[in-house]
Amino acid sequence: MAQRRMFSKKITDTDHFLDMPLSAQALYFHLNMGADDEGFIDRAKTIQRTIRASDDDMKILISKGFIIPFESGVVVIRHWRIHNYIQSDRFQTTIYQEEKSQLEYNQSKMANLSTERKCIQNVYNSEPQVRLGKDRLDKDRLDKDRLTTYSADSDESHEKPIPYQEIVEHLNNTCGKGYTHTGKSTRKLIRARWNDGFRLDDFKKVIDTKSRDWLKNKDMNKYLRPETLFGTKFETYLNEGPRSNRNSNNDIGV
Repeated sequence: MAQRRMFSKKITDTDHFLDMPLSAQALYFHLNMGADDEGFIDRAKTIQRTIRASDDDMKILISKGFIIPFESGVVVIRHWRIHNYIQSDRFQTTIYQEEKSQLEYNQSKMANLSTERKCIQNVYNSEPQVRLGKDRLDKDRLDKDRLTTYSADSDESHEKPIPYQEIVEHLNNTCGKGYTHTGKSTRKLIRARWNDGFRLDDFKKVIDTKSRDWLKNKDMNKYLRPETLFGTKFETYLNEGPRSNRNSNNDIGV
């Protein structure tokens, strides 16, 4: 048997192939490496377990038409003759002649089930149609090796909208101001702090803290505004304790 295997970019460099999870792609390559000289594999499950691929990976390869399973447990690579040309002095005929007899090859050298044998049962799933895990069909969940993935059930996916109006109304009511929650610059500041991980209670605490410090100070009252409160010193204000005899002017760096 030939010891080398080749892969055609006509198959592996297509959206149809690259849209699969990386784990399914890896399984495909390993199956090809483990196939005989005509593309048949009798230990597909062993290969799957060895590389820690899932049943869904195998099902994806079947459903996308990259492999054909037989009820005997043997699997064939559909595009084997496109990938590989093996010289006759190295070629060994497959021992899976019964499975081979169930195939026919089109002009592009791709294997298909012969019309009279299309009722072959899927050995990996006894149901007539391959059912894939819902998550694995989602293109956004391509592989466990992606740097960061978020579950559809995570807190991020159910995050409440930013409460611009409630934040600004608390500022107005506490400090006697009249800012609107629809102002572009105000919303930008609030959104920036929200994206930093701060939430409604944090905004209220900053407003309350600086209101106690500045509300009755005629020089500092003007700084009870979104630009100052929700700016880059937000976290500093949030962590301030009760006011002592410190100079209020130092609070904003003036």
